[in-house]
Amino acid sequence: MANPKKPTNLKIIQGTFRKDRATPNEPKPNINIPSPPDHLSKEALIEWDRITPILYNLGLLSDLDMVALAAYCQAYGRWTQAEMELKGSGIIIKTQNGNVIQNPLVGIANQAMIQTHKFLVEFGLTPASRSKVSANKQDDKKADPWGAFG
Repeated sequence: MANPKKPTNLKIIQGTFRKDRATPNEPKPNINIPSPPDHLSKEALIEWDRITPILYNLGLLSDLDMVALAAYCQAYGRWTQAEMELKGSGIIIKTQNGNVIQNPLVGIANQAMIQTHKFLVEFGLTPASRSKVSANKQDDKKADPWGAFG
């Protein structure tokens, strides 16, 4: 399976953008922090509030990214919730018949962790994907035109 295409903004940040390979009519949505959907869990909303300013400052967030970001946050929230519940019940449980089995929460946590990782890679937020990124922090303040003169 071929690697998925990266958006131009991510290629620019990574320093891999080449004008001769650019998609001529690629949509360029305005950078913006979308509103979170109502269905997000408490843990997902906490992650939403933590990650959106970071993605915005990197220029990697628009209203079009709301669904992917919500899916990432919900997967993160589900992973967090499953891990918290595993702390109390343990990774091995006994069935009503007395058999020892893996706690079903382990599977939920593992699936949510895999989904979380996939979305982190999409947004360039893992150590490996970040190593390919050369981003300048966006600053809302205008540069001082007289700063070069001391």
